[in-house]
Amino acid sequence: MRVTPLHTKPRGLACPHYILSIPFTNDIPINILYINTTDELPMHVSMKTFIQIIFISILCISHQSSADHTATALQVRTIAIAPYGIDDSGKLSGIYYDLTHSLLIKSGLASEHHIFPYGRIIHELKLGKTDLTIMFKYKELANYVDYIHPLPALKNVVIGRYGHDYQNIKQLEGLNIAYLNGAKFSDEIDSNPKINKQIVEDFNQGLLMLKKSRVDAIIGPMEPIISGAKQLGLSKSFFGKPLTVSERTPWLQLSKQSKNHISAEKLKAIFNKMMDQGTLESIQKKYQ
Repeated sequence: MRVTPLHTKPRGLACPHYILSIPFTNDIPINILYINTTDELPMHVSMKTFIQIIFISILCISHQSSADHTATALQVRTIAIAPYGIDDSGKLSGIYYDLTHSLLIKSGLASEHHIFPYGRIIHELKLGKTDLTIMFKYKELANYVDYIHPLPALKNVVIGRYGHDYQNIKQLEGLNIAYLNGAKFSDEIDSNPKINKQIVEDFNQGLLMLKKSRVDAIIGPMEPIISGAKQLGLSKSFFGKPLTVSERTPWLQLSKQSKNHISAEKLKAIFNKMMDQGTLESIQKKYQ
């Protein structure tokens, strides 16, 4: 470390002051202004002072490095619905999570990948805070995203407890349906005020409400409903017959608000090749 006195004082500083030049990574020095409150030259800077200076310097560099990475990394989000997106105490997995992760690796893109609730991802897509995700098409997002590639369509069902079978949507009037926050599974049900929707944060919450008879049925794709039932120890015999209310297609979507200059055509070509090679089917087998 080199100590250099400044002969020209910065405006407003009456005390003697010096530049501490500390070698850091790649022999690039960190220059820090040292203000001495005594009239003695700091020919020997104490070890305590030296450590404090190094610590502060590292914090500043780490913060800047983190900020730069966040600014350039592709912000990727997967819906927090098992088996598509699973957050097990910070260990992330799931069908859509693994599929998107594989796409990112093949694309060579730096990214930050998180699993968030439906509603939050929709909100972030509008603000440009999320760049890439897989979810259904929504009219409210039509002006905010580009649709890159479709995935196999999913059937959305309404299903109740054993002995409660529904033949049509009309029979749902007056009933309480557990409905995932932020999702839209059926335009006909959504627009029918006679069908009561009990908003839930995830399918497990909705299934627990169904188990305790707090709702009459639950709505959503069959796969996450069965996945949640397994986690709660509910067998298929717990359920009645499902009523299919819609069929919707999930899409790989890229935000138009993205600050990253990502080639949609490049993503489409890589993802299309992955689908042709059976990557999705291979991943799905892991979660059966």
